[in-house]
Amino acid sequence: MDKSLIRNFSIIAHIDHGKSTLADRILELTGAVDIRHRGDQLLDDMDLEKERGITIKASMVRLNYFSKKHNKEYILNLIDTPGHVDFTYEVSKSLAACEGAVLVIDAGQGIEAQTVGNFYLAMENNLQVIPVINKIDLASADLPRVERQVESVLGFKKEEVILASAKEGTGVIEILDRIIEVIPAPQGDPDQLLKALVFDCRFDPFKGVVVFVKIIEGSLNPKTPLKMFHSQASYKIEELGVFKNLKYDPVDLLTCGEVGYFTANIRDARDVIIGDTITDFNNPCKEAMPGYRQVKPLVFCGVYPVNPADFSQLREALHKLKLSDASFVFEPENSQSFGTGFRCGFLGLLHMEIVQERLEREYNLNLILTVPNVVYRVRNKDGELVEVDTPSKLPASQDIQEAQEPFASLLMIVPVDSIEAVCDFTKSRRGIFISNEYLSEDRVKVVFQIPLSEIIVDFYDRVKSITRGYGSLDYEFKEYLPTKLVKLDIMLNSQICDAFSSLMFKDKAISRARLLVSKLQELIPRQLFEVVIQAAIGSQILASERVRPVGKHATSKCSGGDITRKRKLWDIQKQGKKRLKQFGKVEIPQEAFLEVLKI
Repeated sequence: MDKSLIRNFSIIAHIDHGKSTLADRILELTGAVDIRHRGDQLLDDMDLEKERGITIKASMVRLNYFSKKHNKEYILNLIDTPGHVDFTYEVSKSLAACEGAVLVIDAGQGIEAQTVGNFYLAMENNLQVIPVINKIDLASADLPRVERQVESVLGFKKEEVILASAKEGTGVIEILDRIIEVIPAPQGDPDQLLKALVFDCRFDPFKGVVVFVKIIEGSLNPKTPLKMFHSQASYKIEELGVFKNLKYDPVDLLTCGEVGYFTANIRDARDVIIGDTITDFNNPCKEAMPGYRQVKPLVFCGVYPVNPADFSQLREALHKLKLSDASFVFEPENSQSFGTGFRCGFLGLLHMEIVQERLEREYNLNLILTVPNVVYRVRNKDGELVEVDTPSKLPASQDIQEAQEPFASLLMIVPVDSIEAVCDFTKSRRGIFISNEYLSEDRVKVVFQIPLSEIIVDFYDRVKSITRGYGSLDYEFKEYLPTKLVKLDIMLNSQICDAFSSLMFKDKAISRARLLVSKLQELIPRQLFEVVIQAAIGSQILASERVRPVGKHATSKCSGGDITRKRKLWDIQKQGKKRLKQFGKVEIPQEAFLEVLKI
């Protein structure tokens, strides 16, 4: 195959700017899908993606496109990527398998935070970027303003920008022809030793682990014995092919520059490492590819099965899920309240919600999640620096020399009339103002330094609310800085419920304690005995509430007689409730754990 006719590219954008719709039109125009079977979000194959209207997982497809302008047929390998900040890792690993990217910008919304973030990601990978202003058919489209933003913020010339409407199909042919002209053909020599990059995987119940690779050097055929550099494992190929027309299509050869897949009867998801290098077992290449930088999760929480018998099923589900989501990490842990489960790390709260829903839907599990925490660092009296990702790991206060918490660089693009309200809100979350820059007459870019714990839960929703939906944000972990760290425990009848325990900034502990206790009072149903809910730091009680016991008419059967008969029954009831309070287990509905996450 002539590799000068191959183009590998991604579609990148801020969330809801039209990436998936543009991918749909490209699939239809290149004949990858029958027009009679036309649908929305064709590459978003998860029900969850279609329901939420967002892309969660990067999707790859191979297209054949005959360009009338160049009078040649080209092979296009398209990767549609997510737009939400929590799935940036999916974007970065997809860009590593490409030579160019199509940057989509909404004609009504203009440049937003993730637009800038994804643009810089593409530039770091030395990719050719094609700017596209999408949704020009909308009544709210403001082309002159968005064109000025593209020129001033991203540095493109006006003639480089393509105007398109993915919904109506306007400008799609121009985008495809520009891809052929601007994005370079892949490099590599087909006569060199085999070197291929593993950039994605997925689990198929019939084929096992399906490994997606980009051939960097040499060529790959079904008879080639494979060796993985990092795991040193060897495999025999069962099926080699490309993902074409939205289905697996076996081929006899993949040469340098091509993107395809192989199966090798791999049943254990842990055997494949995203970013690993594959080579010929008999004639291995000298050195491995750099691979991907290890992504550090920013949010941690405990995941436990409601039914302890489902633990092994949960473990298998987590291993299969990690295969398609390398940014997700987990390790076993035990809880006094829930028994055996896993401590899981996520890139953000949306990432955590998506993983929970996928586990419950795809693997039929019923789960409980604990309160999320970021990873703190604590220097003990011996000077040793310890990472603390769960409240139970926090040393006693007398053993702590210094506590540190992660800070992030926060970039927000907001309307000019909302800047004061946004800045006041960010400062209330301990944000430190760094800089601002006016992108246009009605949009301003604001940069803050802020503790990561302040933005992982509801910060994005609040900014959206303050800016009436026009604000956007992107954040990146920067460094650890000193802080005043405490562990807030929630006690039910003097027993610590570790599911509700959390680590936090000391000055916010009292307000948080009162909020948690009052919320739990509403959520915990009345029991046969009184439930005392307390929030404490060590032995200091910060807030307390009570859930009254369920009333029972113990003397209903006494129609008359001496009062001592009733007193005897009341005493028996009192002793029973005292014993229940001592030994009874407080029933906490699952909704309580979910509601506490939102506080």
